[in-house]
Amino acid sequence: MSFSLCIKLTRHLGWHTEKEGKEKRLKQAKEEAMAEIDQYRMQRDKEFRLKQSKIMGSQSNLSEEVEEQTQGKIKELNGSYNKYMESVLKQLLNAVCDVKPEIHVNYRATN
Repeated sequence: MSFSLCIKLTRHLGWHTEKEGKEKRLKQAKEEAMAEIDQYRMQRDKEFRLKQSKIMGSQSNLSEEVEEQTQGKIKELNGSYNKYMESVLKQLLNAVCDVKPEIHVNYRATN
């Protein structure tokens, strides 16, 4: 082999090893970045789930409270209905059935 061919070949091979080393470093940096991203994503997801469970937990307690209040109000209204139903019906029937014929105040006699 000639000297110039050896130099060219060495440069060529050296260039490839530099390029391969750079590619390896880039690939390693990319893998490290992806690992950091995954770790960050898992951390944020964990924080989100904690906040969500706190909020949903308080909402479920709130809905239970509202449900209890609603049931209490329904019982109260049913008791009131049963207590006053008869007297209200009597008043209504008396008002409807007690007919007292009267001449309206705006009625004019035409005779």
